[in-house]
Amino acid sequence: MSQPKPMSHMDDNDIPSTPGKFKSSYIHRLRYNFSLTKVTVWALVFFGLIFLSVFFRSPSSSKSDDPTRRALGTNNWGGPTWEKRVRTSARVRSGKGGMSVLVTGAAGFVGTHVSAALKRRGDGVVGIDNFNDYYDPTLKRSRQALLERSGVFIVEGDINDMTLLKKLFELVTFTHVLHLAAQAGVRYAMVNPLSYVHSNLAGFVSLLEVCKSVNPQPAIVWASSSSVYGLNTKVPFSEKDRTDQPASLYAATKKAGEEIAHTYNHIYGLSLTGLRFFTVYGPWGRPDMAYFFFTKAILKGKAISIFEGPNHGTVARDFTYIDDIVKGCLGSLDTAEKSTGSGGKKKGPAQLRVFNLGNTSPVPVTDLVGILEKLLKVKAKKNVMQLPRNGDVPYTHANISYAKREFGYKPTTDLETGLKKFVKWYLNYYSAGKKSSG
Repeated sequence: MSQPKPMSHMDDNDIPSTPGKFKSSYIHRLRYNFSLTKVTVWALVFFGLIFLSVFFRSPSSSKSDDPTRRALGTNNWGGPTWEKRVRTSARVRSGKGGMSVLVTGAAGFVGTHVSAALKRRGDGVVGIDNFNDYYDPTLKRSRQALLERSGVFIVEGDINDMTLLKKLFELVTFTHVLHLAAQAGVRYAMVNPLSYVHSNLAGFVSLLEVCKSVNPQPAIVWASSSSVYGLNTKVPFSEKDRTDQPASLYAATKKAGEEIAHTYNHIYGLSLTGLRFFTVYGPWGRPDMAYFFFTKAILKGKAISIFEGPNHGTVARDFTYIDDIVKGCLGSLDTAEKSTGSGGKKKGPAQLRVFNLGNTSPVPVTDLVGILEKLLKVKAKKNVMQLPRNGDVPYTHANISYAKREFGYKPTTDLETGLKKFVKWYLNYYSAGKKSSG
């Protein structure tokens, strides 16, 4: 697939916003008490899944025959020029006293916005991404071009490539890791389940194995998901609620990731903060998200499927605009305490946190469609149908009081305002250079 040429210009809405640093005056940290039994059960689950990932292969539905998506076979890194680019990208702006951050999944939706925000406020940033074809890689390449103009270098590689990860830590003393690389999507897990095991479990363990051994150990902030709340009926969802009844394999891998994080925190003293994102949307978003493919279908005059819950119940989502998610990521990084291990050995208790990052205002999917119709000036063709048993849940709703208390997290963008910015970007991006939306 040919790569798009860099766009000749972008308006202000194309550039991810740059919220300032967040400093917390709070010293109390919410600690989670996990029973030995629960940790043991989840440990057996994720190690079993990793075993399956290593010894079995299932055919991928993507263009590649390799379920790991050609990630480990491309050793196109290394050499003096490459090393110089890594060091330059990781350099903190003089006099800023900032952090140096390794961002995994940097060419992804959230990764692009947070990387740009970090760089623009003076922090050092190095990205890593395998540019897989879960969705159109040309969009990822366009994000990469955007970040390169901001001075962020993205290394093309896989987080399971521990040799590459070790090399990056040899070149740069990263103070923080923002781990956003993951196989996303609830429904795709029914098509290619091993891709979730490879990325979300084995990949996370590979990263933590490297981080535990380097000196000094970085503080780690990583992307969990609101999907861990699964079949919960109590709303709004709180970090204290049960998360042991996932409705999808994707949710199960994210829940397992939280247990893995607890294990590495407990044994090795790694500082770990998990972020449960709630339906993130906005410019440069993911084409597999409803607001994105609804926009595409409406403009092409194609029918869209609108799901409803049992007994014609409302399906609603806590849609969270990307700028608010960026604020949450920066706040988490800024308040992350240092890891306490050295040489792979724990020296003392280390910080362990999980935050909801949502908008706290669930909106029915029918309202989402109505706003898009208004902004696009096109009436949607709708097929209303029952919510399928594919891992989707009827509603999500975030309780964000913990994040608000810890670093002042407060979302400010309502759905109509956010969708207006998305539609403006969408029309500009897919008309510039005559790009195809598929």
